[in-house]
Amino acid sequence: MSEHGGAQLPMAMLLVFGTAKIMGEIFERLHLPNIVGEILAGVVLGASVLNWVEPKQIAEFADLGVMFLLFRVGLEVKASDLIKVGRVASIVALLGVLVPFGMGYAIYIYTGSNQIEALFVGAAMVATSVGITAQVLASKGLLNVRASRIILAAAVIDDILGLIVLAVVSSMAKGEVDILQLTTTAGLSIGFTIFMLSVGTKTMERVLPGIDKRLRGGESQFSLAMILLFALAVFATYAGVAAIIGAFLAGVALAESVSHRVHDLAQGVTELLVPFFLAGIGLALDISVLKDPRTLTIAAVITVAAIVSKFVGCGLGAMSLGWPDARRIGAGMVPRGEVGMVVAQIGAGLGIVSKATYGVVVLMAVMTTVVAPVLLTLTFRSLAQMPDDPDETPIRIE
Repeated sequence: MSEHGGAQLPMAMLLVFGTAKIMGEIFERLHLPNIVGEILAGVVLGASVLNWVEPKQIAEFADLGVMFLLFRVGLEVKASDLIKVGRVASIVALLGVLVPFGMGYAIYIYTGSNQIEALFVGAAMVATSVGITAQVLASKGLLNVRASRIILAAAVIDDILGLIVLAVVSSMAKGEVDILQLTTTAGLSIGFTIFMLSVGTKTMERVLPGIDKRLRGGESQFSLAMILLFALAVFATYAGVAAIIGAFLAGVALAESVSHRVHDLAQGVTELLVPFFLAGIGLALDISVLKDPRTLTIAAVITVAAIVSKFVGCGLGAMSLGWPDARRIGAGMVPRGEVGMVVAQIGAGLGIVSKATYGVVVLMAVMTTVVAPVLLTLTFRSLAQMPDDPDETPIRIE
């Protein structure tokens, strides 16, 4: 290790956090979503422009950032509200999987790619990065309006369906499909989510006060909340869903039983870590693989298809609520973020996704994530002043 080797981590943190906040402030002054500035900060610092920071240098902070973001969002959402919109959310999630998958697969088959690579592109387009949408809605105080609740519930279902699709495609790439394993994974994923939404909140309301009274350490409620967060994140991965879904469900379980102090402490940690998550999305982009005009054209077509397929597919699933909510929900399901990139990484790791296709998927993930906050700002504009139902009072997370 060099004499100043110990400065590498704090230097990376300084560059990422400082640049993200500065660019976020610039975009805010330009009346654009600050989240876009923070994502583009990663693009500037990464291989595409300055090449000062590598994604792996802040990967753990990025993972923690999205976990705390979803935990904080969960603290503001009641399980009963998510259950109420379950039917519509299920339709939204299902169409939000079928339409993007079909479009992605068809486009890549048309370009002359092999079937397995086309299936992986379709699987990458299925994903939804709920962290991006949640951050935008939280900043606008709109987490508890009907469209937001449906987006959150649909994103949880979408995550389960998306991982099942990925598991099937990965199995096909390996030359074998284990029906029993896929069925078990699907059952565990669905069972874990339903159990936490139906039983988790009631359990915490009964158990947490008694444990809290017996503990003498400082900030005992927050400590218990952190234990539950990390425990459910671990359980979620073993159940077959993403760790961030476990973090979100931990927040939902605690929403009606913890003090406002826990909300404040969680908010503080989230404000520290979320810029690493957002900038990390931009850091993953390397535009050098897109110098080939044909690859760039395919990337543009896939990106447009990714936006249109979610907006239309999920919007159609919510048409029973009327056009205003349908377009809000469609916009909220657009970002692919880190979830789309994980699919690309799995495909590359199996050796069946080319470097060019990997670049196409990463660009699609980044661009949908950049576009989504703008779409959300436009579609939710009227609700920023007035909720669409009298009992839906916006809640702002400061």
